[in-house]
Amino acid sequence: MKRVFCHIFGHHYSVSKKVTLHIKEYKCIHCNKQVTTDVSGSLSELTPELQDINKTLEVIYQKRHRAAQQVA
Repeated sequence: MKRVFCHIFGHHYSVSKKVTLHIKEYKCIHCNKQVTTDVSGSLSELTPELQDINKTLEVIYQKRHRAAQQVA
C-alpha cells in the first residue's frame, strides 16, 4: 500500500544522514527507499558503491574538520 502511495504522489524524503555539508542521504518516510545526492547535486538511488563512497567522504570530511578546529 505504501509503495502505491509513493507511486501516485511521489516520495517524501527526509534526511537520514549528513555525510558532508553538501552531500546527504535521504530516506522515504513511506516506502523506505534510500537516495543520496550525487556529483551534480541531483538525487540518485543509494547503491552499495555509493554507500562506500559516502562513508569514505564522511571520514575524510571529519578528519579535515577536526584538524581545522584544532589549529584554530
